[in-house]
Amino acid sequence: MAASEEVPQGSPGLPPAHDEKKTATPNDTTTDTESAKANLAAEPGTETETGTSPAFPPAPDGGPRAWLVVGGSACIFFSCLGFMNSFGVFQAYYMAHQLRGHTPDEISWIGSLMAFIQFAGGAVAGPLFDRYGVWVIRPGAVLYVFALMMTSICKEYWQFMLAQGVLAGFAMSMLQVPAFAAVSQYFDKKRAAALGLVVSGSSIGGIIFPIALSKMLNASSLGFGWSVRIMAFVITPLLGFACFAVSARFPPRVTNFFIASAFTQLRFIMLIAASWCCFIGMFMPLFYIPTYAIHRGVDPTFASYLLAIVNAASTFGRIIPGILADKFGKLNVFGIGGVLTAVIVLCMNTAVSTAGLIVYSIAFGFASGTIISGVSAALSICTDDPRNLGTYMGMGMALAATAVLVGPPVNGVLLDKYNDYLQVSLFSGVICLFGGFLGLATKLTTPQGLFGRS
Repeated sequence: MAASEEVPQGSPGLPPAHDEKKTATPNDTTTDTESAKANLAAEPGTETETGTSPAFPPAPDGGPRAWLVVGGSACIFFSCLGFMNSFGVFQAYYMAHQLRGHTPDEISWIGSLMAFIQFAGGAVAGPLFDRYGVWVIRPGAVLYVFALMMTSICKEYWQFMLAQGVLAGFAMSMLQVPAFAAVSQYFDKKRAAALGLVVSGSSIGGIIFPIALSKMLNASSLGFGWSVRIMAFVITPLLGFACFAVSARFPPRVTNFFIASAFTQLRFIMLIAASWCCFIGMFMPLFYIPTYAIHRGVDPTFASYLLAIVNAASTFGRIIPGILADKFGKLNVFGIGGVLTAVIVLCMNTAVSTAGLIVYSIAFGFASGTIISGVSAALSICTDDPRNLGTYMGMGMALAATAVLVGPPVNGVLLDKYNDYLQVSLFSGVICLFGGFLGLATKLTTPQGLFGRS
């Protein structure tokens, strides 16, 4: 369509506020009823009977505005998921210091609750982003820095649960899911690659935070309080940049917090189940690699560095599979990533030397890196309306996140009972393996079929 041409009424190419009035002509055979249906279909937040919305202009798939959103979103994931990925350092430190009177599974509940709320809160944050746009991110950023400051003065178990578990987790959810949704609105053909770049920010954070925290906690006189405060000071300007860099492609609109029609899609249900199983396996090493290394006689400071190695490898595991997913199919890459992660988790007990642990950390980091970005890219194919991406991702992540609430504490109970990591790796690895195969089986619900590029 030429730039000078008039846009027909009810055109899905523009929000209704921008539609121009169409002059009736003798040749116009559209009835009033048909026009009403067309306008209803084009109304923001309305889906058709098949659960899909009318076509929208193609996403720019690049350009300064789109890449600025990617950069701001990467800063969010650096600050949030990158910090959460360093919880293994906190786990080992708490077991030896403030919370040494508590069992490993009790301490792991702090990280599990933080991770659970971080993803489950997307059920609220996603629709809020669809409704209010980027404004959701700004109070989330302030709340997150406040939560870290409160964590720095905690001394009792219940205080850590409230500040680090509940408050920080909720603040992260107000940041991450809107960032996912914003990037997905700007990219279509390159969506998986863009999401991979965004989530790679968490990998960089996962390199820096464990090393910095380990040095400050174990090899300096700063103490716990100032170590956490310094992390908050580093995070503050990054979130400040993200607050102004991230924006929605579509204007805010009234939308439902819950789209019931999503749960009539077998594809959506299978993806949630596959993600749940993969999360069980993926988060176990992130929580327990440092304590496992100490169990094998590795120095505690170096044991914390293994998390940095995991996250360094996951940087490539998030970017490269994201590029491949756009070419060979989002479900293909997500499912294969789940299977490979499961196999590596099952082999955890075979890494008994320092060199073996380094190799294991690299392998696990690369394989597991496909899961977070892969889940988001896979969920994005469940709706044809890009304005509903936040709600779909929020609902999917919220349900899948229950695995994060269950997995690490169950692993802690197994570790406390058997005092060995074999049962831990078997429990997490087998469930993750099922999730990977279920992700591949989801391809049966797509038009391309099991052997297609879906």
